[in-house]
Amino acid sequence: MTRKHKRLVLILACGLGLGSAAALTLTAFSDNLVYFVSPTDLAKSDHTGRQLRLGGLVEQGTVERTSATGSAGVRFKVTDGSADVPVVYKGILPDLFREGQGVIVLGTREPDGVFRASEVLAKHDETYMPKEVADALKKSGRWNPGAGPPPPASTWNEPIKQVTGQPPG
Repeated sequence: MTRKHKRLVLILACGLGLGSAAALTLTAFSDNLVYFVSPTDLAKSDHTGRQLRLGGLVEQGTVERTSATGSAGVRFKVTDGSADVPVVYKGILPDLFREGQGVIVLGTREPDGVFRASEVLAKHDETYMPKEVADALKKSGRWNPGAGPPPPASTWNEPIKQVTGQPPG
């Protein structure tokens, strides 16, 4: 082989190695991505079996505590005002978890439509709202930042007309 062919083989081998490393890195990265969805987004598309973060408010009157087989558990619904998703969680809830408060749950959606949570994150103070939850409120028409602070959680299940003071449409 001539020097020119040896250099070409070396460059091709390096390119193949670099391409393989990049492909493996991107594959590993995509497997670890966790998407944020609102209950409305979850209802519109099929995310069954995929690890997701579901954000919204804990719907009033839906928290049911259970203690099956000696472990603490809870069932509740997460809502964004236009859709709600039933959630099942086994474990100890954060101290700030309660009805009407903002929450983000990490888990997967089962084929029966129930979201099985592996982690529950509650809002940490009265003024904090995760960016994703604020965006979902704006997108659904429940909150216009120019009109003031976000609506109280107790009004999320009321028609938009009552929340914004404007007729729908």
